[in-house]
Amino acid sequence: MAATTATPEGFAQKLADSGLRSTPQREVVYHALMRKQDHPTADELFARVKQEMPGISLATVYNCLEALVQCKLVRSVNFERGPTRYCPNLRPHAHFHDESSGATHDIDLPEGVLERINAILPPGYDARSVEIVFRGSAGAKR
Repeated sequence: MAATTATPEGFAQKLADSGLRSTPQREVVYHALMRKQDHPTADELFARVKQEMPGISLATVYNCLEALVQCKLVRSVNFERGPTRYCPNLRPHAHFHDESSGATHDIDLPEGVLERINAILPPGYDARSVEIVFRGSAGAKR
């Protein structure tokens, strides 16, 4: 967990910095993401948090995820036509999407990758982030 969100106070502060307040629903959704960092969809998260908070609705889970993305506590990840997935890893990284199992894995990027990308962009442009998705499956032949 990032240093600013390692405590409930840090989580609440990150939300407050974005003009939002901490709610039990946002906390339970965030902690479910942090416990099992497997890039779940909103529906998958709903099934997880429903056990912990039976009264929560799917719409509330979507609203919580939108708020968490807005205040940069999590990232949304999209793979073509599939449903949006959510990633709590905020370090620069790529994703490997296993097409046979549907699993998504974080892939660490080399240090300085943004600087190297910025060096090859047209003059006057500056990348703030990079999104790279590798696709394949376990044991795929090259």
